[in-house]
Amino acid sequence: MKNSLIQKYNVPGPRYTSYPTVPYWDETDFSDEIWAETLKKSFVESNSSEGISLYIHLPFCESLCTFCGCNKRITKNHGVENPYIEGVLKEWALYCKILGEKPTIKEIHLGGGTPTFFSTKNLEDLINGIFVHAKKAKDHEFSFEGHPNNTSHEHLQKLYDLGFRRVSFGVQDYSEKVQKAIHRLQPFHNVAKVTFWAREIGYTSIGHDIIFGLPFQEIEDIIDTIEKTKSLQPDRLAFYSYAHVPWIKGNGQRGFNDEDIPKDDKKRMLYETGKKLLFENGYHEIGMDHFALKTDSLHEAFQNGALHRNFMGYSSSKTQLMIGLGVSSISDNWYSFAQNVKNLEDYYQILEWNKLPVFRGHLLTDEDLIIRKHILNLMCQFETSWENKESYFIEIPDVLLQLQEMENDGLLIIKDNSITVTEKGKPYVRNICMAFDLRLKRKAPETALFSMTI
Repeated sequence: MKNSLIQKYNVPGPRYTSYPTVPYWDETDFSDEIWAETLKKSFVESNSSEGISLYIHLPFCESLCTFCGCNKRITKNHGVENPYIEGVLKEWALYCKILGEKPTIKEIHLGGGTPTFFSTKNLEDLINGIFVHAKKAKDHEFSFEGHPNNTSHEHLQKLYDLGFRRVSFGVQDYSEKVQKAIHRLQPFHNVAKVTFWAREIGYTSIGHDIIFGLPFQEIEDIIDTIEKTKSLQPDRLAFYSYAHVPWIKGNGQRGFNDEDIPKDDKKRMLYETGKKLLFENGYHEIGMDHFALKTDSLHEAFQNGALHRNFMGYSSSKTQLMIGLGVSSISDNWYSFAQNVKNLEDYYQILEWNKLPVFRGHLLTDEDLIIRKHILNLMCQFETSWENKESYFIEIPDVLLQLQEMENDGLLIIKDNSITVTEKGKPYVRNICMAFDLRLKRKAPETALFSMTI
């Protein structure tokens, strides 16, 4: 039965860091004026009560990892750092001018690229520059992504001194053969060193990112990676599927042949093996492809129904307004989305014109907001309900009809006004969300847009 379920449900599908997903944004009603208007509306509603979030994209890497689907610029020239920091701070000043008063920042996340490509001095200038125009929430949560090969003790100490308490390290897999295939040679010693440093300095949440389904990856590799992970006891883990999307990222993801990538039942067995070992070592499943120890804030948020998901991934707290700074970053004010230009030179040029570097966006409809809430519920709590009229939409009967086969397969339980994902159905939560995705159903993609769900 397990094999047939994988064959049946392993189809291309979104990861649902947003709804509507980016390929289904309707740009016809979007404008810079609408973005500014909805931004101010959301800011007024949320700033005093919960604060806002900042995602800052730092795109530079010294070498190309061939598994990576992020927007990045490969260079060993560290002279690019200062102009980029200046650009991000100028963009932030433009946002603060629109907001009209000092925002309270609840969350900051530094992503990339490689945030630790930047010197500690430039990272300090970035964060201090942000707070020229803002203040910190008392219960702020600042996090960053660290590359184990170039994250120094100085990086960890400086960011800790600036208020950061969470760090995630990209591990992927410890097999040398796999590491060579994805161009990410990274010995266990480097991961252990930065993990111990972070713990000694006082970071309260240390995360490791592990990927299953990488080229040449075998069951033995997953077992070895999880065993090594166990010895370091990170507080949380992202254990997610490799998204092979070379049609989007071009040659960057073609450092190996398609036949070298585990598929279907073999790929799922990699996940099931890793998941079982994580359970045996005290980790609990949190949302989709995430695991945490009971002592981590992500586990507490899941237990309390406070888990949130946005373009930064899972978060233990919710903010209605998230502003993305830097090239390719996406912002979300709940009522609309906006994405920055992806090309670095275009980003600088638009900032020279004293304009926000936004090149596309989407104004959410009333229907979008309802569907978005259901998908968030499923992704964060594995259940959703339409008991109140604000959560009901007229296509609910059609959605339930589509979900009937999944219920027959034991993946979920349908009640009068709700559905609950079963333990068996958790690996298929993306498929379940797709039944609610009205935009996807109304216009099926004619070309490859998404990675496989399994």
